[in-house]
Amino acid sequence: MIVDGAIYNQGHRRPEPFQLGEARTTSAEEGSFCWLGLYEPDEAEFEEVTRQFDLHELAVEDAIHAHQRPKLELYDDTLFVVLKPARYLDESEEIEFGEILLFIDKDFVVAVRHGEASQLVQVRQSLEKQPDELALGPGAVLLAIVERVVDDYAGVLNQLEIDIQQVEVEVFSEEEEAPTERIYKLKREVLEFAQATTPLLGPLERLARGRFEGVHPDLSEYFRDVHDHLQRVVDQITTHRDLLTSVLEANLTQVSVRQNEDMRKISAWVAIAAVPTLLAGVWGMNFTSMPELSWKLGYPLAVGIMVGVCTYLYVRFRRSGWL
Repeated sequence: MIVDGAIYNQGHRRPEPFQLGEARTTSAEEGSFCWLGLYEPDEAEFEEVTRQFDLHELAVEDAIHAHQRPKLELYDDTLFVVLKPARYLDESEEIEFGEILLFIDKDFVVAVRHGEASQLVQVRQSLEKQPDELALGPGAVLLAIVERVVDDYAGVLNQLEIDIQQVEVEVFSEEEEAPTERIYKLKREVLEFAQATTPLLGPLERLARGRFEGVHPDLSEYFRDVHDHLQRVVDQITTHRDLLTSVLEANLTQVSVRQNEDMRKISAWVAIAAVPTLLAGVWGMNFTSMPELSWKLGYPLAVGIMVGVCTYLYVRFRRSGWL
């Protein structure tokens, strides 16, 4: 589905309605380019776009079916860039990933978006308020979209950090229930986040030092700045992953300690219960030769011995920390 389409000349959006069939011809004029945005198109919808802009079939297949890792590829003079935008769902503590696939040429930008993360309407609106930047051509659009995606990564990291801090508090609290499942879930999300961000470092480095058709040379230093921001994001993801590993180890240690404490308590109570059981078993044999059968104080004495021994064991176990 085509979400928006426009021809830009010298950084300003042309007011006439966008016509896909005339887009390539119009965008070929000096100082002009076309920016077409699509959301989850199928093959039939994308067929006309492919024909108008002469897009490579392999890149088109990737754009339709998505599920690509971040990458940058060059097909003739057209750059094909894959980005993995992300947003954090706080209620379920999950990172939801989308996909943005960009075709960048000197005359056009075709942006294909999958998923709900990082909607591009705000990027377009912001750029249209900065005609000087938009006048730099399709490369400026690519830069703005990449900046938006990387900025969203920082927001996801901040929310992840809050949940990781909560898990740390839970691990060292007095609560009986250990947050093992929550730790594993957060660690899985962090690993998936790393897979979505780390591969983008290479493409950004190429954009920062390379010369590509459709990417104005003046934009190189800005791509370098975005690369630095992404590097900090990747470093922080690594820190979160290591921290979760440490928290998980601490949690397992806590669980082991609690299990040992429970076993000591169980063993102590079993030992205490064994004393009256043993004595009652001996005195319960009812042999006529046993003196307590004909002695009035026999049974009180037997009960007193049981209570005394059990009390002694209880006190000793308490002092040793078993109870």
